[in-house]
Amino acid sequence: MREFMAVAKALADENRVRVLLFLRGGELCVCQIVEMLGLAPSTVSKHMAVLQQARLVESRKEGRWVYYRLAGDDGPACVRHALQWVRDGLAGDPRTRQDARRLKSVRQMSREDLCTHYKG
Repeated sequence: MREFMAVAKALADENRVRVLLFLRGGELCVCQIVEMLGLAPSTVSKHMAVLQQARLVESRKEGRWVYYRLAGDDGPACVRHALQWVRDGLAGDPRTRQDARRLKSVRQMSREDLCTHYKG
């Protein structure tokens, strides 16, 4: 029950759901997520903590930078099902398509420049 409730809480916020969709294409630095959402780094960090507590995302640290990726296939069933539900449920959503186009350009930006800007 606890895992299910953590996942439900994580999915109850539009920005957190958007992040899950961003990560479909692979790992992102927290600064890339900040750029996509247009939120303060501290706010993004709080969102990422909720997603990580729900085990929807995993992170790794490389130097000063933190990278996030979707949880692996070895996670709890409720996590795997939730991630699939998000993908399926928002496949045709206009905001999802708009975010996908924007994400292509953000992925091409220099991570060093982005992270320096936000760590500022």
